[in-house]
Amino acid sequence: MKSRVSHVTYILECADKTLYVGCTNNLEKRLREHNGAKSGAHYTKIRRPVVLRHSETFRSLAKARAREAEIRRLSRKEKLELIGGNS
Repeated sequence: MKSRVSHVTYILECADKTLYVGCTNNLEKRLREHNGAKSGAHYTKIRRPVVLRHSETFRSLAKARAREAEIRRLSRKEKLELIGGNS
């Protein structure tokens, strides 16, 4: 049986303590991009290094994107509560 591609919604903490929310189908590769590649998001590129603080896995891109949008609408305090930290 072929495994299904999963999609991940994630929260990164940047070096300046800001939070970044994203979505990918390859979290390991995307973290490398955020921390070192030229293809990383501009926001994180100027705030390196970044650390993964939270991730949620979904079976469809649509669900992962919907969750990404939901998390982005949260306040910083609510995001910190979600990741369970006092960063």
